Amino acid sequence: MPHDLSPAAYSKHPSRLVLEQISDKWSVLIIGALCGGPLRFNALKREVDGVTQKALTQALRRLERLGLVERRVIPISPVAVEYSVTELGESLKVPFQALFAWSIAHAPEIEAAISRFEMSQQEALEIAIETQV
Repeated sequence: MPHDLSPAAYSKHPSRLVLEQISDKWSVLIIGALCGGPLRFNALKREVDGVTQKALTQALRRLERLGLVERRVIPISPVAVEYSVTELGESLKVPFQALFAWSIAHAPEIEAAISRFEMSQQEALEIAIETQV
């Protein structure tokens, strides 16, 4: 892992594209769900709470293009499609688990920071309104 995490270190590096593609709103959740085993589209949609059909379709195509997810047509009537993570996609499991564990461990701190920020914004707004009166 590079020691320099500054944006300048990644600005022209191919890894930037990879990070942009896998760190969007749905990719982490989709890959996490598929690490539990192959799923059909509707089962995956139920597993990834809040994702729309359009967003799921776009994310799956993007992840398939990157070689992280595999799409397999099941030759039954009616035709079904199943998605699974590839070996490369499976290699994201540990980093994603670490990110998830970090988010659980630090959720109270993040929530407190959000509250402090929102309170300071509200106070600033109230002061601005008072000075205009």
